[in-house]
Amino acid sequence: MKLHLDRFEGLNAFTGYGDGYVAVNGRRVTTGVVVFPDRLIEPWDVADVTALTETTLDFLAPLPLEIVLLGTGPAMHLVHPRLYRALSAARIGVEVMSTPAACRTYNILLGEGRKVAAALMP
Repeated sequence: MKLHLDRFEGLNAFTGYGDGYVAVNGRRVTTGVVVFPDRLIEPWDVADVTALTETTLDFLAPLPLEIVLLGTGPAMHLVHPRLYRALSAARIGVEVMSTPAACRTYNILLGEGRKVAAALMP
């Protein structure tokens, strides 16, 4: 699916997604990726939810974020809260959803000026 954007100049936004990829600013990404408004962490070495550990997301806890969207691939998979304990302790919200839903939600929150990151599995 292609997403049409016109108000995110200079920021990382999702411009599409499909089977096995997301597009950030028109560029396809086929690996795990963490997207911030001002930078990317690519590749993010998390291929699927089975690769998540209790410390995988800890690097996000000290960052000035309001919310982290965790995209678990083409379908939403439940993730135990202990896997994002550090984010909860830092008062950063975590929403777990499918990767396509995370792309759409990220763009909405970005448009609202929220401090958001999307950690996505392909």
